[in-house]
Amino acid sequence: MGEGRSGQQGAISSAVPTAPNTAAFATTGAAAAINVGIAARSGYIPLVWEKAGAQGLLGVNTPAEVGGVGGDRLSTAITWEEQMYVNCSGPGFALHSDIVMPYITHYGSREQVEKFIPRMTAGKCIGAIAMTEPGAGSDLQGIRTNAKQNGSDWILNGSKVFITNGWMCDVVIVVAITNPVAKTMAHGISLFLVETGTPGFKKGRKLEKIGFKAQDTAELFFDDVRLPASALLGEANKGFYYLMQELPQERLIIADMAQASTEWMFEETRQYVRQRKAFNKTLSYLQTIQHKLAEIKTEVCIGRAFVDTCLDIHSKKGLDSHMASMAKYWCSDQQNKIATQCLQMHGGWGYMWEYPIARAFVDARVQPIYGGSNEIMKELIARKIVADK
Repeated sequence: MGEGRSGQQGAISSAVPTAPNTAAFATTGAAAAINVGIAARSGYIPLVWEKAGAQGLLGVNTPAEVGGVGGDRLSTAITWEEQMYVNCSGPGFALHSDIVMPYITHYGSREQVEKFIPRMTAGKCIGAIAMTEPGAGSDLQGIRTNAKQNGSDWILNGSKVFITNGWMCDVVIVVAITNPVAKTMAHGISLFLVETGTPGFKKGRKLEKIGFKAQDTAELFFDDVRLPASALLGEANKGFYYLMQELPQERLIIADMAQASTEWMFEETRQYVRQRKAFNKTLSYLQTIQHKLAEIKTEVCIGRAFVDTCLDIHSKKGLDSHMASMAKYWCSDQQNKIATQCLQMHGGWGYMWEYPIARAFVDARVQPIYGGSNEIMKELIARKIVADK
C-alpha cells in the first residue's frame, strides 16, 4: 500500500478479503470455480456478481446519491489491487465498475442513471463496452458499426469482437458511426446503451482465450437493431470525445492491476524459493535466485511509486492521456517480464496449470494488448514529448 493512503483507505483494504485463495475475494467456492474457468458452465456467474454487489465491491467510486457506494478513486483502486493480491483474475468487475459505469454517470440522462446504476452496483445488471471490431482494434476511427436515424429511433448494424463481459452482459455500451460524412470520424461517433434481449442484438460464441478464463469474452452482432432515442448515451456525434475523456482511467486501472499482480507474483515466488529444495538447500540460498529476487523487488517498488503517483494525480482530476499511457505501457510490460522470471524460478512446476503462477503468467499476456496496445501507448507518449516546447 502506498504511504500516502489514508487510514480510511487502509480500512477499505483490510475489509476486502485477502486470504490466499480466489474464493476469499468475492464469495466462497463460486469465485474459485470461476477462476479455473468452469463457472460459465455451472451457473455460478450471477451468484458471484450479486455476492460482490452485496459486499460493496461494485460501483465503489460511483456517487452514493445516484446508487453507487460513494468511495473515491483511490478506494476503488485498492479494491482491484486486493482482487489481484489473491490472483483472482476474473470476473470483469473492474471493467463493469470503473469503465462502463462512469460513462453512464458522466454522460447519461437522469433516466439512464436511475435505470442502470443501482442495479449495476448491486451486481444485478452486468455491463460491457463494445469498441473493438474484426477490422478495428486500437484504431477507434476505423470502426464500421453504424447507427442511422429513422424518425426518432436509431437503427444499429454491425459487429464487435473481444468484448469482455459480452456474453453475460445485461447492457452494453456500443460505439457506432452516426455521421459518416463528418470531417473526421472523431466528429461522427456516438455511444448507445443496448440491452440484452433487444430484437436484432445477438451474442456470438464465447471466445476461448489462453488466459483470463474467468472473464467471458464474446462476439456481438447487431442486425437492424431498433433503438429508441433514449438509448443514445450523451449527445449524438460526441462519442469519440467521451471515449478520450474516459480512456485514461481505463489505462490507469490496467496499470494498477498489472502492478498489483506483479507484487503478488513476487511474493508467491519469494515464498516458493524459501521452501523448494535443490542441491541439498532451499533455492533461496542460491546467489542467482537471490540476485533475481533483488532485481524484481526493486522493479516492483519503482512500479508502485509510479502507479501511486498517477493515482494521486488522478484523484485530483489531473491525469492526462500521456501519463496514463506511460503507466499502462510500463506496468504491463513489467508484469510480463516478471511473470516470466517468476515462472522460471518455479521450474517445471511453474508450467503446471495447478500452480497459480502459471495462471498469472498467461493472464499477464493480454495486458499489453487491450486498452490500447502498448505500441499505441508509445505513440501517444511520443506525440506529447515532441509537441512540448
